[in-house]
Amino acid sequence: MIKPKIAFFDAKSYDRKFFNSENVNFNFEIRYEESRLIPDTVSLAKEVNVVCIFVNDTITGKMVKALKNSGVELIALRSAGYNNVDLKAVFKNIHTVRVPAYSPHAVAEYAVALALTLNRKIHRAYSRIKDSNFTITGLLGFDMFGKTAGIIGTGKIGKITASILKGFGMKILLYDVAPDEEYAKKEKMKYVSLEELYGESDIISLHAPLSSETYHMINDASLLKMKTGVMIINTGRGALIDTQALISALKTQKVGYAGLDVYEEESQYFFEDFSSSFVSDDILARLVTFPNVLITSHQGFFTSEALQNIAYTTLSNIKDYFDGEFLKNEICYKCEKKECLKKLGKRCF
Repeated sequence: MIKPKIAFFDAKSYDRKFFNSENVNFNFEIRYEESRLIPDTVSLAKEVNVVCIFVNDTITGKMVKALKNSGVELIALRSAGYNNVDLKAVFKNIHTVRVPAYSPHAVAEYAVALALTLNRKIHRAYSRIKDSNFTITGLLGFDMFGKTAGIIGTGKIGKITASILKGFGMKILLYDVAPDEEYAKKEKMKYVSLEELYGESDIISLHAPLSSETYHMINDASLLKMKTGVMIINTGRGALIDTQALISALKTQKVGYAGLDVYEEESQYFFEDFSSSFVSDDILARLVTFPNVLITSHQGFFTSEALQNIAYTTLSNIKDYFDGEFLKNEICYKCEKKECLKKLGKRCF
């Protein structure tokens, strides 16, 4: 195997810590870049074999030729999602691998933490106590026991979220384009239509991947079908929600609570410090003003176990590529079209 050179983009201190620790076992040459990989920074990928990117990096069709001409053979996503890569453009040009499951428990537990915090208004109580205000007026919550939770997307994260909420004594409704009826039967849950899930759920938690079919699935029309006062939790992808529609529903109190670890325009702000400047995104700024909205900076994945798994899987993906091995974590245009060769144990191209 050749010793690959890796350009690691959008590198934070915690990325360096966990990747350096795991790289002891691989001995790859890693060059960390603080910049995100975008069209304006593609020149930083010169003379490397691999670009390692995260959710706020972007690979457009126009960037593919420049990357390939620079010698890039592999795009290594250190995330599960891949909507930031133009898969059609990279197909047959540059292989793309990802980390399909780093710690589903981390994200599922975080989704439930958002729901608990919003319900019992723990974030507001904490702020009061810091100001020596010990009153509890306005902090009224509800028993989650006996209520109904709707889980949209039943991959590993969605299933774990469902199991945790079931442990609170909640009734669980499931929706997925590919239902796992065996799982539902075993866990005494049921798959329903989106309309039924919207109409019956007190809490709706989003765990679907972002695609043309799921883009803005939470919109004016779907919000009208929901219970008044519904809680919406999103730890999936920001663009699953039409944010303008959500704001309108918050203003009319159709939505009673919103817990958002993701935001459709998050790449402009998340993971960066704007405390000494200001947020120019009027929609994000408006969301922050609602006392019943809790926004966090895409940290659902952020546990030591998850970061260790991300580092190990990413570096293993790179090793498999340069060893000529089958790429079990490859994702490509044909994978999305269900025409992938991986079922035959072959690389996608």
